[in-house]
Amino acid sequence: MHNPMIYVAIMAIVTYLIRVLPLTLVRKPIKNVTIRSFLYYVPYVTLAVMTFPAILEATQLPIAAAIALVVGIGLAWCNVSLFQVSMACCFVVFIIEWIVL
Repeated sequence: MHNPMIYVAIMAIVTYLIRVLPLTLVRKPIKNVTIRSFLYYVPYVTLAVMTFPAILEATQLPIAAAIALVVGIGLAWCNVSLFQVSMACCFVVFIIEWIVL
């Protein structure tokens, strides 16, 4: 039988090391433009990779999700606030699923 506390301890150690190692190993400011650019976009890419599949699977009709995604990208491109974009996407999914189903 496996002890779940071992898994929790390993997860805690890995999480701790991921946060502590950069602080201890990198003492000087990073001046390389490529590395700075990479580190700048990591949070955005991580968020996109986590949310994109969920967007397409969260609705009953994948086409409704795809249309809402396009609407959301368009509104975000026009600098509309995040709340308004999310409300518009929810409304688009609601209307499409109401019409089709």
